[in-house]
Amino acid sequence: MNDHVIVNNERFDLYLSEEQIHRRVRELAGQLNEDYKDNVPIFIGILNGSFIFFADLIRQITVDCEVDFLKLSSYGDAKISAGQVRLLKDLNCQVEGRDIVVVEDIVDSGLSIDFIKKLISRENPRSFRVVTLLFKKSVSKIDFPLDYVGFEIPPEFVIGYGLDYAQKVRNLRSIYRLSGSKNQEKPRS
Repeated sequence: MNDHVIVNNERFDLYLSEEQIHRRVRELAGQLNEDYKDNVPIFIGILNGSFIFFADLIRQITVDCEVDFLKLSSYGDAKISAGQVRLLKDLNCQVEGRDIVVVEDIVDSGLSIDFIKKLISRENPRSFRVVTLLFKKSVSKIDFPLDYVGFEIPPEFVIGYGLDYAQKVRNLRSIYRLSGSKNQEKPRS
């Protein structure tokens, strides 16, 4: 395991190891298995970023479930959100009367998850919950709670484990943060 990586001539230091991530994914799956033991939820992965987290999480789910995907665009190739969210791929499943669990890689400003909640709520689901691996609570502007949070992190730029930098480095097994970040605190689960 590397303690740092260089991407686009910038150094990123190890932040969450592969082992820390997998341990937390198992814990989140355990909570979801308990909460949905008598239901058949639809897990909706948000592309592209959540695909690795989604795959690891869904393999730990033991209850009957369905899966689907939404694809949004809000970042482009930048390190910060463009401030607009566009739907690039809609759902193929029937949402009305169903238990919906949206799976995100990261919630920071909350623009995307707010867009998703409004989009899905129009279809009258029985319930709507969100599981996110990372949550930048201090910069989030959402007005509803996130139901399952892997790690609460400070507002730093992070890559790896599905999180990209200009569409690169999603394949890193660990999560790295931009070197020299002002806030060096460790994430809390």
